[in-house]
Amino acid sequence: METRAVYYEQGGQERTDETLRLAKERADALGIRDIVVASYSGFTGARAAEVFKGYNLVVVAGVVRPDRDPMNPDYRAAMEAAGAKLLYTGHAFGMLGRAVNRKFNVIQVDELIANVLRLLSEGVKVACEIACMAADAGLIPVGGEVVSIGGTGKGADSAVVLKATNTHTFFDTRILEIICKPRAKKG
Repeated sequence: METRAVYYEQGGQERTDETLRLAKERADALGIRDIVVASYSGFTGARAAEVFKGYNLVVVAGVVRPDRDPMNPDYRAAMEAAGAKLLYTGHAFGMLGRAVNRKFNVIQVDELIANVLRLLSEGVKVACEIACMAADAGLIPVGGEVVSIGGTGKGADSAVVLKATNTHTFFDTRILEIICKPRAKKG
């Protein structure tokens, strides 16, 4: 099989629309209907809800601070109106391990995994992580092909096709294709 991948010189929010367009193009070519996208403020999720109408779109908003919802209510309403599923949950690569690190100042396995995935890009790390989170919540099929979209800070700049797994079987995850990603870190 021959396919096209796009590599941005820099990542960041300004790549969001192009990343979503490329992800949809590849999802359509492969017949994939399960899409996962990271969104903290709701900006990327709302954009994805416009692009992926009629798909099983899961918008993952990781929990960063307790009792605080950073999502813009207008973006949330747009996502819900488009039929997107919103998932608020702890990060697959960071909850308990991060607590141990902060308490005892020792690196944990989940941090090692996250940093290895960052060798590709922050967005690829996020895409793998949110796919696990969506699978853990039962919102995408385990073992099925999924398009997962992440970014560097704000927005989306990385998209992959992967076979999703639950967090506890993470090493069964397969990144099948890189649709797009930045070549360099932003900033």
